[in-house]
Amino acid sequence: MPIGDVTCSEGVQLQVSLAAPSLPTHSLHSSKMSGLEESFRKFAIYGDTAASGNNMTGKNFSKMCKECGVMDGKAVTSTDIDIVFNKVKTKGARTINFAEFQQAMKEICVKRFKGKSPEEALQAVYGLIEGKEPSSVGTTKVAKVAGVERLTDTSKYTGSHKERFDESGKGKGLAGREDLTDNSGYVGAYKGAGTYDKTH
Repeated sequence: MPIGDVTCSEGVQLQVSLAAPSLPTHSLHSSKMSGLEESFRKFAIYGDTAASGNNMTGKNFSKMCKECGVMDGKAVTSTDIDIVFNKVKTKGARTINFAEFQQAMKEICVKRFKGKSPEEALQAVYGLIEGKEPSSVGTTKVAKVAGVERLTDTSKYTGSHKERFDESGKGKGLAGREDLTDNSGYVGAYKGAGTYDKTH
């Protein structure tokens, strides 16, 4: 975006521009873009079954940057990721689309790879992300340890614990925990039906 013309003392006219240099994206291969876009979509839908994959939340953006190695903790920190996310997203929006994601990568790549040209840095960041998908660290898996089987086999229980389960392993409930007396009596409070004859 040219701002104005400046004329030097020799009469040469120069155009002055204050716009930031744009990084050409046409040199990216279509296969690289599809791999990058595929990774974007995988991270965008992570943790949200209703997500379309077209928009990514700040949480998922941060997860992607961390898992793909874009955020290294030194040159690029989680604070940098949050700042760039808020800078590129539409005002009032909570998510970014793929075009805004690419703009964010242009902002981050220069910081992450300081010694490289902007185009080389962008390609390096895209290389880190391409083909990656979110990992499921911290999810609960079924334990397949022999100790668990031994501890949950009710036929091997001893003492008062074996009284809590029937032969099939089903819990008896309150009957397995307390000695219940037969409350059937002539009066509601009478607790020993049938014991009169034994005492007299």
